[in-house]
Order: sequence, then C-alpha cells, then structure tokens
Amino acid sequence: MIHDPETLRDRAASALLAARARTHTLTTCVDEPDLTAQHSPLMSPLVWDLAHIGNQEEQWLMRAVGGLEALRPEIDSVYDAFEHPRAERPSLPLLPPAEAHSYVAEVRGRVLDVLEKTPLRGDRLVEQAFAFGMVAQHEQQHDETMLITHQLRRGPAALTAPPPPDTSGGVVEAEVLVPAGHFTMGTSSEPWALDNERPAHHRLLPAFHIDTVPVSNAAYLRFVEDGGYREPRWWAPEGWRMVCENNLKAPLFWRHEGGEWLTRRFGVTEPVAPEEPVLHVSWYEADAYARWAGRRLPSEAEWEKAARWDPRTGRSRRYPWGNDDPRPEHANLGQRHLRPAPVGSYPEGRSPLGVRQLIGDVWEWTSGDFLPYPGFQAFPYPEYSEVFFGGAYKVLRGGSFAVDPVACRGTFRNWDHPVRRQIFAGFRTARDAGPEEA
Repeated sequence: MIHDPETLRDRAASALLAARARTHTLTTCVDEPDLTAQHSPLMSPLVWDLAHIGNQEEQWLMRAVGGLEALRPEIDSVYDAFEHPRAERPSLPLLPPAEAHSYVAEVRGRVLDVLEKTPLRGDRLVEQAFAFGMVAQHEQQHDETMLITHQLRRGPAALTAPPPPDTSGGVVEAEVLVPAGHFTMGTSSEPWALDNERPAHHRLLPAFHIDTVPVSNAAYLRFVEDGGYREPRWWAPEGWRMVCENNLKAPLFWRHEGGEWLTRRFGVTEPVAPEEPVLHVSWYEADAYARWAGRRLPSEAEWEKAARWDPRTGRSRRYPWGNDDPRPEHANLGQRHLRPAPVGSYPEGRSPLGVRQLIGDVWEWTSGDFLPYPGFQAFPYPEYSEVFFGGAYKVLRGGSFAVDPVACRGTFRNWDHPVRRQIFAGFRTARDAGPEEA
C-alpha cells in the first residue's frame, strides 16, 4: 500500500502515460486504411479500439471520478463492447482516425487535471487511485488486443523490436514437485487488483508435478509429426470437431513448406524456432498435447501455487521472484520484444520452487473454467468479470510478451473461449504426484 497521495498520483500518471505511448505506437505505425479495416472478424478495426479506450476513460475518470460534463455522450453506445460484437463494428459510425486521436488526447488532458484534484482516499473507486489504475490496465489490455490485430494483419512489417535475450544456459529439470498443502490464492491487498482476483482465500491441494518451463515448439512439433491432429483419441469432442471443420494441422500461422515448418510473425515469415514456447494454440490443442504426452493441463490453483507459494515462509508472493515490481531481468513483458524468449530464460524470475517463465512470454492455458472465488463481489461493474463466469471460458494465467506489467501479476486472471488461437497463448503441463511423493 502507498499512503503518500503524491506518490500515488505519480504512479497513476506514469501508468496512464505509458499506456498512451504504447497506444500511439500501435495506431501510428500504419496508414489510415489499415486503421479502419477489419483484419479479422475476430477483431475490431484498430480505430475502434483507439476511440473505445478514450470513451472508457471519459466515462470512468472524467465523469464518474471527476464529475465532469460528458464530452461525447453520443458515442457511448458506438463504443459499448457489449452492445456491438466485433464482427459488426466496421459498420458503425466510427470516429475517423484523426478525430479519434484528437478525442482521446482531449479526454486525457482533462483526466490528468482530475487526477491532480482528486483526494485518493475514502471512496472505494479512488482509494489507492484504483479507478486510474483500472483505466490504465484497460488501455494496456486493448493495446495487447491491437497487437494481436497487427499479427493478423497482412502486408509488410509495421512493428519492429529486438529479440529477447537468451538467458536459458544451464541444465533445467523437466518438472518440479509442488508439495501438498494449503496456500493463499487471490488477493485482498493488491491495490489495483481487479474484482475477479479477489478475495484472498485458502486452498488445499494434493501434491503435483508441473513443467519447469512452457512447452516448446520442438516438443509440440513431436506431437504434430506423430499425427496428433489426425488422432481423435487425444481430443475433447468439441476440439476434434474444431480440427475437422477447419482442417487444422498445426498451430495458427504455421505452415509446412520445402521440408521445414515456417511461421508468420508480424509480417515476417521465418522458420519455427524450436527453442521458443509454442504460441497461438487453443485450449483444445493444449489439452490434446497434454493427453498425448501422458499428462494434463494444470488447474488454475495449481498454476498459482507453483507461481506464488514460498515453502520457506508459507506465504504467497506478488510475483514468482518476490514482491518487487517486474524488471527486465525478471520477465519478457511490455512489448519490449515481439516474440517469446527461449524456454528456460529469465532465471532471476523463477519461483521459489524453481519454475521459470510463469510471468511473461506466453499466456498459459489452465484446465479450469472462469469462475468466481468464494466471497466474490463485482466491482465497479458486473460486466468486467461477472457476466463471463461459467463454462464458456477457460482461464489463462501469467501474461505474454505483449502484456504490460501494470496488467500482469501473480493473481491476474485472463479468460477466453477454448477455441481461440489468435491470442498470444501457450501452456505447460502437469501430472499428479505418486503416493510416496505426497
């Protein structure tokens, strides 16, 4: 907890400005036709995301926190994500790119004034600058969404970044034993944690093994070349139907040509890197690989215990490496690189049990449905989490190279339909421990 109001203001302002700088990069690196085009029916036009970011900021920070008069109330319904599915958004009366940029800049100027004048205490919405942190996280989440759109976009590369460092030297054990026992899951004290991460509660788990690193392209390729996409016995019924209806043979963006596997990454075609975590696989593909390998996906609770539980203290950390905010040596975050680092990288970011790359690189599918924790309370609105609870969505944990640290922590929960492949998702596997190991 931060108790000094000026420190809180600085933190909130920095988070908002960092998100806006990234939004600017993602929406100025292509021409207007690419901003207004729909590059996939699964995604919005980039210009919709841009103005939606500003509209959410206007509604929550200008109006709800600042009490200011609405700037553009007539566009609220246009940028309501629940009112208009993504496939329909190109037909809406969207703000053109120049007007959208002007709109979000005007909103931001007024919001920074609100931040200067708002006492960051008392009301739950502003306590610890929560609303400002929520909006910064929202913008960074849409920045990741826009980066996915850039990956789906056809044409020459518009974004560049250096490759991540390969710090994977040394022998890494294949798996780690997580002993049986209680641990604290979720949080009641993280100031900017969202409602689905709350409240903290105790969980009792039996002993289990979990992969030390995410499943690599090389490992997944063995599944592909062993006929994994031709064998219905590895697949859940809905997953097998997805494979058959779409003639799937490998992860999204992979193709076999000239005797080698290639992939397309942000406009560049290159060989599949065997040492990187597999990317762009659906939950069904992750589940099928795990069955083929004689293993399973970890539950959400297992993933979080492996990431946060410290056997020395019995407490749960904010991050695998401790309670300090992420630094570049801990994890591949924030779009510093446009690809995952080789498996086994970032040893300084490992958990107390020695599990690596739990934060950053790739979102990791878990076995569980997206459900509320015991004692869940929707805040500040039901549409953030509550309307998604149930069996239609699977949980992903850990964050990808496209996630900013403000929207990524040991308790952060992401969710999506199990068929989704365009997201920056991979996985690791687990297995039950034997009786003698418990």
